[in-house]
Amino acid sequence: MAENKINTEAIDTILTNYITQKGLRKTQERFFILHEIYQHDGHFEVEELYVKMKNQNYSISRATLYNTIDLLLECKLVSKHQFGKNHAVYERSHKYKQHDHLICLDCQHVLEFCDPRIQSIKNTMSDILNFTITNHSLHLYGNCQALAEKGECIHHTTKQ
Repeated sequence: MAENKINTEAIDTILTNYITQKGLRKTQERFFILHEIYQHDGHFEVEELYVKMKNQNYSISRATLYNTIDLLLECKLVSKHQFGKNHAVYERSHKYKQHDHLICLDCQHVLEFCDPRIQSIKNTMSDILNFTITNHSLHLYGNCQALAEKGECIHHTTKQ
């Protein structure tokens, strides 16, 4: 999903406040990682991010990267998804429109979508169950229509 330019001051403030609240060190590496993530649109794997940052001459260890990802998950600047593969993918989450995912079982291509009826269901369930829903995750698995019609997945070279 396309996203407008991210206000780095806002995400820096969120991370700074969280680090301060937890009594952690405010390191330059954490902010480099945060900014690199927020320059990326869509899903990413930690190893892909590591290679990208190494290629840009950042001096960041894998341990620092994984620990920072965990920290960003805790303060809700990053979201984690498991799309049926044996590894996780992540995406930025601050000011990112709530969306859901269609996952092709043949190529693992992930299509993002937003349907206002899902918000309506959340509101209805909140009222019925007297339950405050803070977020949700919906993953629908299937096959691309082209596979059924033509025998090949149209996304076979495009994985997210």
